[in-house]
Amino acid sequence: MEQLGLPAHIQACLFDMDGVITKTAVVHAAAWKQAFDEFLRRRYGASFTAFDSEHDYNEYVDGKPRADGVRSFLASRDITLPEGSPEDSGDQETVRGLGNRKNALLLERIRTSGVEAYPSTLRYVRAVRQRGLRTGVVSSSVNCRAILQSVQAEDLFDVRVDGLVAAERGLAGKPRPDTFLAAAEELGVKASVSAVFEDALAGMEAGRSGHFGYVVGLDRVGQADALRAHGADIVVPDLADMGDQA
Repeated sequence: MEQLGLPAHIQACLFDMDGVITKTAVVHAAAWKQAFDEFLRRRYGASFTAFDSEHDYNEYVDGKPRADGVRSFLASRDITLPEGSPEDSGDQETVRGLGNRKNALLLERIRTSGVEAYPSTLRYVRAVRQRGLRTGVVSSSVNCRAILQSVQAEDLFDVRVDGLVAAERGLAGKPRPDTFLAAAEELGVKASVSAVFEDALAGMEAGRSGHFGYVVGLDRVGQADALRAHGADIVVPDLADMGDQA
């Protein structure tokens, strides 16, 4: 599979959505920043230390289920909040409330600005399917299906394991490999013959701990060394470069 840049034993490809299929990572980062900065400003006043859209986003929230991201970032600031409930409003100072505030901001940004796909990724997925490989999308987002539909990409994937599916089945989110393993199982293949495509450090860890056959890191923000350190077998700036790395 030289033109695909994949080892010959790979039978299935599992793609993250945000930052891999769609250009929504920057929108997520902006929504997280607004939600966390609002919270920190209320807590500490004008002297608060703002959420960093690069370091804090990549280190603590990128790729993780929403509540896990909230807990992870707050822990980095030595802050503990009550868990709350999934129905908490965005102005409630709970883990769930803060996560719901972020999601509301995200959906508003998507509604006003729309979503754009990476054309190179869509071409790559089509090429993979033409070679007879199975495809799946594995995302922490509960909005995964709607976003895929908005860029006419839902039919490119044989299975979808997203935030809604994970909640229904009680699957742990990234960096645990459970959602990727579930997608491989649905496709009828073993992890050892499946490739993972991710841009998040948590996704790299999931690929490594799940013993997947190949872990591809998409370096969208200049963190190639970190992606390798967290488990990538190969790092490329874009899937258009995969064939060149074979």
